[in-house]
Formats: sequence, C-alpha cells, structure tokens
Amino acid sequence: MAAISRLTARRFAAIVLAASLGVLGVAMASQYWGGLSPCELCLLQRWPWRVAIIVSAIALAAGERHPMSLIAVLLGLVFLAGAGLAFYHVGVEQHWFAGPTACTAGGADAGNVDALRAQLIGKQPVLCDQVQWSLVGISLAGWNLLASLGMAAFCIAAARHRRLQQVAV
Repeated sequence: MAAISRLTARRFAAIVLAASLGVLGVAMASQYWGGLSPCELCLLQRWPWRVAIIVSAIALAAGERHPMSLIAVLLGLVFLAGAGLAFYHVGVEQHWFAGPTACTAGGADAGNVDALRAQLIGKQPVLCDQVQWSLVGISLAGWNLLASLGMAAFCIAAARHRRLQQVAV
C-alpha cells in the first residue's frame, strides 16, 4: 500500500500503459514470431488492452490535470471486462461453456461459408476450444485472465487510495 500512496497520476498512467503494451506485445509476438495463430476469442481479448493503451496514453499526456480516481475506475472496468472475456475463453477451452460455433470443434460438416471455405482450401480455422500453448498448465487465455484481474485490482486500489487521499485533504 505504501507504493500506491506515492502514486501520481502520471506514474499510474505510465504503469498501466507499460503493462498494457507488454501484454499486447506478448500476444503479438506469440502470433508473429511464435507461430501461434489466434482464434476469434483471442482476438477479442486484445481489445480491452488496446482501450487501456489509448486511455492511459491520453492520461499520461494530460499529466496531473485529470482526476486520477476517475481514470483508474474507468481502466479498472476495462480490465474487468477483459477478465470476463478471458474467463469465458478459459471456460470454452475447458468445455465449461459452449464457444462460438465458428471456432469450436464440431463435426466435419461445414456450418457456414467461412468453415466451408476453410475446408475447401484445406486449412482449418483455429479452434477456440483447443489450447495451443500453455505454461505450467495455464493457457494463454488463463494468463490473460490473471493479468486482467491483476490490473483491475491495481486500478481499483489506486482509485480507492486516491479517493481516500482527497477526502482526507
């Protein structure tokens, strides 16, 4: 909590920006250099990180002229939405939930034009319910869930502490 007490609006925005760029950078590196093709849900999970990059970059440019607690709450909500998407993807991978029909394993029959096109070309679409890569038993969607929850907790703690500071002043 001591580190959060020294957190300025600029530092907060810089931390969120760096973390968001890092997570999105790992996703892009795993795709372009690691050879892991993203599924539909993987691509969807990148959007909250993109939103966080935009919001935190604007907040960083604004410096101390913006209400940090409002930005922190907004970013906390963005990361909670990202955690929800990641949880859904983990659930699809674990077969807790049914995934989108366009990217889950099914029969050999094509259910739509994209699936038929993929079969005709001979390249199967990346399936959302198949884990392509994992580290210590946790898939990339699982790691995204943990990162999103961690960033949401950080943002909410920063907003809460900033509000307490404003009330005390």
